[in-house]
Amino acid sequence: MLIDELLAQEKKDKGFTQGYQMEKAKLASAVSLYTAREEAGLTQMELAEMAGTTQATIARIERGDNVSFEKLSQLAQAMDKQLSVVFI
Repeated sequence: MLIDELLAQEKKDKGFTQGYQMEKAKLASAVSLYTAREEAGLTQMELAEMAGTTQATIARIERGDNVSFEKLSQLAQAMDKQLSVVFI
């Protein structure tokens, strides 16, 4: 069975679909933060200092760990960026 077929089959389960979408959103925010930080030429430590948080927090977020909207907003402000949430 191909992964796409397996995924389509699993998505018939509402609980699986909700969990899948949640993990997908966390990964997207992790990639977005990493990309923005890299484009700004900042290390995790530099961003952490600018945002008043720890390097470990930045690392956890970039790994896809759960993060609050407030923390993402704080990081966006530190990089002089706007945080945008889009429902597609």
